[in-house]
Amino acid sequence: MGSEASSINQRRTADRTGALISWARRRARDLAPFITLVILIVFFSVATDSFFNYINFRNILGQVATLAIVSTGITFVILCGEIDLSIAAVATMTGVIAAQLYGETGASQFVAILAGVLAATGLGLLNGWSTTRIGLPSFIATLATMQIASGLGQYITKGTILYTLAPILSYLGGDYLGESEPFRLPVVILTGIAALIVGHFVLTYTKFGRYVYMTGSNREAARLSGINTKNIVTACLTISAFSAGLAGMLNTGRLGSAQGYGLDDMLLDSISAVVLGGTSLFGGEGGVKNTLIGLLIFGVLNNGLNQLQLDIFVRLWVRGVILLIALIINIYALRLRNVQAAE
Repeated sequence: MGSEASSINQRRTADRTGALISWARRRARDLAPFITLVILIVFFSVATDSFFNYINFRNILGQVATLAIVSTGITFVILCGEIDLSIAAVATMTGVIAAQLYGETGASQFVAILAGVLAATGLGLLNGWSTTRIGLPSFIATLATMQIASGLGQYITKGTILYTLAPILSYLGGDYLGESEPFRLPVVILTGIAALIVGHFVLTYTKFGRYVYMTGSNREAARLSGINTKNIVTACLTISAFSAGLAGMLNTGRLGSAQGYGLDDMLLDSISAVVLGGTSLFGGEGGVKNTLIGLLIFGVLNNGLNQLQLDIFVRLWVRGVILLIALIINIYALRLRNVQAAE
């Protein structure tokens, strides 16, 4: 009887272990970024004395707040299986347009911001039209738009820096809630959180969100089921440009100035954050929750490397290596899940 009971317990333990491994494989794409984030937090907390505290965590959130807005928009595009290379240039251009109209022509802040939003949205529609109606790959279409937006931004400024900004942009991008530490909270963090919440709600709880996933998973099947995939792709590229425009204008408020260059890193940073979080570059898998984890990984990594006070060139190299390792882990996690699904 004792040996039989022991055998039963061993089988139960084996079943539980097998079930746990099976669950981990199914959730590998979500678990890998989260584990990466935890490892980075633990490492920098041990390696530095100034990393693990409320003020520094607040700084991390402030540093990725405008990136969160851009990354929310690019998440829609990547879920469709497309790419948008124009976001950084669009962000720069809209910030310049809003600053130029308000500070140099005397337009009201409402008109200045509306003009920036319309310019960004118009370029997003151009991206969608070029991709879905003409048939250009989104890579090429948005590359051309990047040049257009970059050229307009530099033409308007002609190398100068614009310091007179709309008060609402200065407030949303650079002001604080609360009078004293530790209760002071940058308003820009709340705008970033709001963008993530709206993006998550649209993708998770609306028909449009379901169509985005279906278009990215299997575009031909989505088309045959009655979904206008061309309109979905166009809408996603427009959302991406609109988000970039908002982020660009808020970034001028955060920095206190607008200029025709300086946001080039925003493109690779936002795409890296989305992919690091586990959203597939091939479309149909991931979402804003994944993007949030990717943003935190990116923010913690940059902040932690700064805390270590490494040489700037070494810092860039180390960041690239860590990002590559994290991406490889995420791809390997996807393969594990695919193997599990095949079984």
